[in-house]
Amino acid sequence: MASELSLSVPADVSTSSHLRAMQFMEMQRPWWNLYGVRVRPFPAFGSTSDKPFVDTALIHHCLPDELLFEVFARLPPYSLGKASCVCRKWKYTIRNPTFWRSACLKTWQSFGAMENSRIVQRMYEGSWRKMWILRPRLRTDGIYVSRNTYIRTGVAEWKVTNPVHLVCYYRYIRFFPSGRFLYKNSSQKVKEIIRCMNFRASKADCVFNGRYTLADDKVEAAIMYPGVNPTVLRMRLRLRGTTVGANNRLDVLSLVTSGLNDSELNDGGDDMLGIVEGWREDETHNPDVPAISHRRGLAPFVFVPFEEVETSVLNLPVEKMDFYVPG
Repeated sequence: MASELSLSVPADVSTSSHLRAMQFMEMQRPWWNLYGVRVRPFPAFGSTSDKPFVDTALIHHCLPDELLFEVFARLPPYSLGKASCVCRKWKYTIRNPTFWRSACLKTWQSFGAMENSRIVQRMYEGSWRKMWILRPRLRTDGIYVSRNTYIRTGVAEWKVTNPVHLVCYYRYIRFFPSGRFLYKNSSQKVKEIIRCMNFRASKADCVFNGRYTLADDKVEAAIMYPGVNPTVLRMRLRLRGTTVGANNRLDVLSLVTSGLNDSELNDGGDDMLGIVEGWREDETHNPDVPAISHRRGLAPFVFVPFEEVETSVLNLPVEKMDFYVPG
């Protein structure tokens, strides 16, 4: 019975299977040479161990520790986090508090060095790196983008009686450590708009600058639209992150436009936030420009780093982004 149920396998099939198995067994696997080899870890920063340590990595023979420190000192904090994943020596070298102290003082420069030192001692156990990761901060190494869409009724034609148009526009915000920010509304993609998001932009670019304050995770910002009837735009935002320390989302809590009188326009200057700091939501000082609390166009802002501007999904056409919902 067993002989009757057995299947005959062609000789060429069995030979090819045997060859493939032999090739798989003879495949080069250089990581097998690391099995059983004990790798001695690099001593952590500040270690008091007096045992000599010899690093066999070629890059560390060619690049002394002093030059390596200078290279790390010129990297942005997010690049430091990536570099710490290279090897143990880089990981422990990057834990040097000097790197993170300079990053924190630059990010929260409006608080001053003494106040930041008190905050890190009182709330973050004296660790500048922990303060950088856990303390809410507005990122300045990119741009925040809010994508908004709405449907507009079109003009009836001969064949189409009820046409509609899907309109897509973006809100762009770029923050600076000094407490200033740039704001722009446009239908252009992020890779096109990034060229004019600077203080040298002309009036034709319609880039407006204003002031902001950050208290915990709440952001208060204000800008002024010049014209015959000057209008101030007040924004209240909430900062959050998809992961710890990311700070890559801004939820719009309120968006209010209201009018200004001549005295406020002359005294405000760039510090428009100080003028409207104590205003109510429905307060306006120009009867021709009533206060309007906008309920549409409040999609959350998504952070796009400068190095990802060209490849961001926000550059896709509307028909390819219908299912993309930032949040």
